[in-house]
Amino acid sequence: MAQVLIGREREQHILAQCLSSDMPEFIAIYGRRRVGKTFLVRTFFEGKDGVIFFDVMGAKATPLKAQIRHFTKRLGEVFYRKARLVASKNWDETFEVLTEAIDESDPNQKVVLFFDEFPWMATHNSRLLQTLDYYWNQYWSKNSRIKLIICGSSASWIIDKIVNNKGGLHNRLTQHMFLEPFNLAQTKQFLKKQSIHLNDKQILELFMAMGGVPYYLKKIEKHLSATQLIERLAFKQKSFLLEEFDNLFSSLFNDAAAFVEIIKAIAAVRYGILQDTLLKKMGEALQGKGGIDQLKALQNASFITSFRPHWHKRRGIYYRVIDEYCLFYFYWIEPVKNTLLKNSLLAGYWDKLKAKPNWHSWAGLAFEAICYKHLPQITKALALSPTAIPNTWRYTPQKGDDEQGVQIDLLFDRDDDAITICEIKYTDKPFVITKEYAGKLQKKVDVFKKVTRTTKQLFIALITANGIKRNHYSDQLISGVVTMDDLFVEVEGM
Repeated sequence: MAQVLIGREREQHILAQCLSSDMPEFIAIYGRRRVGKTFLVRTFFEGKDGVIFFDVMGAKATPLKAQIRHFTKRLGEVFYRKARLVASKNWDETFEVLTEAIDESDPNQKVVLFFDEFPWMATHNSRLLQTLDYYWNQYWSKNSRIKLIICGSSASWIIDKIVNNKGGLHNRLTQHMFLEPFNLAQTKQFLKKQSIHLNDKQILELFMAMGGVPYYLKKIEKHLSATQLIERLAFKQKSFLLEEFDNLFSSLFNDAAAFVEIIKAIAAVRYGILQDTLLKKMGEALQGKGGIDQLKALQNASFITSFRPHWHKRRGIYYRVIDEYCLFYFYWIEPVKNTLLKNSLLAGYWDKLKAKPNWHSWAGLAFEAICYKHLPQITKALALSPTAIPNTWRYTPQKGDDEQGVQIDLLFDRDDDAITICEIKYTDKPFVITKEYAGKLQKKVDVFKKVTRTTKQLFIALITANGIKRNHYSDQLISGVVTMDDLFVEVEGM
């Protein structure tokens, strides 16, 4: 049965344009492990009429000789009817053989060169990058048939060495794309294609634990609830979500343990941690430029995000974890990791946890992370202009000050002289604004107005999974409500 691409319309459009162009094309594709980069390229190009598709994948921690042997084997399979070729000693000679094979191939066919997990191919002292530089500039960029695709899960490597190359590959890319996990609407579509028919509430609960990573979604079985699925995938002996964590980080980073400690420290602070505070807290693990580079690598891999709270430009950069799986792992799996390596937990373990206060704390944090990834949906639901600027805001009073601190989850600074302040709440039932909560909301708005000295009109919106129960306080304070259904809307251009 032919493989079917779900979503990825923008990416498919880019690939189609590159294939049909009368110019040589050089494309870089990057994104976190398991997100579907290889699947996208192979499904789009394999078996296409008029296309010679040469795909080769780098192997992690594999010597130069073996990398070249693998590359040469694919050369024989694709260009020479599976003939066994003698492997060369270096990349220069190997790329010379590839160039000759392209020149000898049918001139009426386009040639797609797909170098997958390219960072793994670029072993120490291999001079692969320099060789690519030479052959692209000297030969391949002069052949309109060639469409070169460089791909890798090490997003920072691709960005630093290919996208932002300062040498001979500088400004040579014709396209680059960052492949993100599915959003909620795409996740629902993907599951339907697998004949898995869950309602939005069930899908949202799964998304809070796993995110929209296609490979993870393939682990979902039919005819089970989200609670049953999470228990099977996370709390059984040597379960997938238990073992995937170490595999994920070790595949991306050489010093995986250091990166885990960094992201764990960030995850421990709900509303984000200031860069200077994080650097001091981590000590030698995050000192100097190396520490900044590690944070950049985690951000490029979409595990964390950096932000400057609104009107806090001088106070520095904050970081927070936005990867749902990492948050789930740190909250629930890591504390019982040693047990899960030996035994499964008792049946019903996850269902019982959902009655605990810390479950609601995690659910709120995970739901916030999801909301930050669905800002276009929130903007549409609130009927805001696409030019409205989303951000967060916080106020921490000085020591000795009696005034309480204020945290605003999300706000939209609008160009119609107004600001929409959003509260994000996750509850199983419609959220109820009590007299006490209404007072806190009003206090928050008052502090925001006082500290920022804004003269803009302030509105309050509520983002909650299951809507709001209308009462006197909601009618008085709330100008707009965003529900789970709104987050599942596919926004054009996404």
